[in-house]
Amino acid sequence: MMERRTATATRPPAVPALATGSTTILVALTLAHMVNDSFTSLLTPLLPQIRTGYGVSIAQTALLVAVSAFVGSVLQPVFGLLADHLDRRLLTAVGPALAGLGMTLMGVAPSFGVLVLLVALGGVGSAIFHPASVAYVHQGARPDQRGLFNALFSAGGTAGLAVGPLAATTLGLGRLPWLLPVGLAVGALCYTVTPSTRVASRTPRGWRDYSTVFRGPIRLLWGMSVLRSLSTVSYQALVGFALAARGFDRHIGPTLAVFGIAAALGGIAGGQISDRVGRVRVLRSSVLVTIPLFVGLVYSTPASWWYYPLTALVGALVNANVPVSVVTAQEYAPDHVATASAMMMGFAWGTSGVLFLFVGSLADVTSPRFAMVTSILMLLPALWLTLRLPEPAGHRSA
Repeated sequence: MMERRTATATRPPAVPALATGSTTILVALTLAHMVNDSFTSLLTPLLPQIRTGYGVSIAQTALLVAVSAFVGSVLQPVFGLLADHLDRRLLTAVGPALAGLGMTLMGVAPSFGVLVLLVALGGVGSAIFHPASVAYVHQGARPDQRGLFNALFSAGGTAGLAVGPLAATTLGLGRLPWLLPVGLAVGALCYTVTPSTRVASRTPRGWRDYSTVFRGPIRLLWGMSVLRSLSTVSYQALVGFALAARGFDRHIGPTLAVFGIAAALGGIAGGQISDRVGRVRVLRSSVLVTIPLFVGLVYSTPASWWYYPLTALVGALVNANVPVSVVTAQEYAPDHVATASAMMMGFAWGTSGVLFLFVGSLADVTSPRFAMVTSILMLLPALWLTLRLPEPAGHRSA
């Protein structure tokens, strides 16, 4: 259960207290997170179909991933600034509705150019939703429960990453519009259950005030998150090509689903463990253990009995530090929770998505498997960055 928190005189409140109906709000936002991210994850399992249907190359399909990442993630800090200043209720509601509109209408795009625009529209919806909603979650959790509650919220999104590929491979491009009413309904639900933050958001803040978010250890944390996300984005976008090349087409959807479900569970475990042993310790250990297992997964196929267990293990490990990095950023910058969250949830993932353009091009000239391994090896410098991170003061004092 979430308790009421009182802001100090020097720290303006981000949102009003969520004493009444807090459980309903958190459940609704977690559900909305699952739906929102299921929409954005419709793209990657359909890349082989898009490549064939529109007669484009792997590098051109990588452009779709980059557009989705840039608009939906790199721009999240912009909407984080808005969420720290405007009424979050409206932003939280509009997000999943726009994400559903853009991503489901991919199924009726008359040309590749229109497809790019629809992916961009879906990305805008995702960028609006994440920083506004996660600020509600942070505001309602006690300091010793932030890891857990951020992990539960993150698990909703990660579950969406598992549901989306299954829906995409089951429906195919042509029937994606059937899912549009779900996004509209979830947007209406968010608007109904979340409290307005209009009064609390009137505190004026300038760019110099917000620029403090980008100083100190949060920059190292962001760099680690970019490299960790690059390995995940590359795997999810290229594993379909690698499996199809070996005749395992029917395993693309199940592989991504198992990876996503395990990632959701791993995020919950990582967040809860970080509440007990420390944020940075979880960040370091998850990156270290992931590297050799991830490489082994890339060189495995569904013909091996260990393929799906290893897929689940890697998904859990690589995602264990996702909610931990979010709550760590929040504790590094407690006055700008939405903006700090956007850097980890969106800006980091989005930057890695833009970098995936180079990984996709590498896959064209070498192979999808070689490109995946190259991106996974970027976890080595990510590990070095975690060694320089201090434990956030917010967790030490909890």
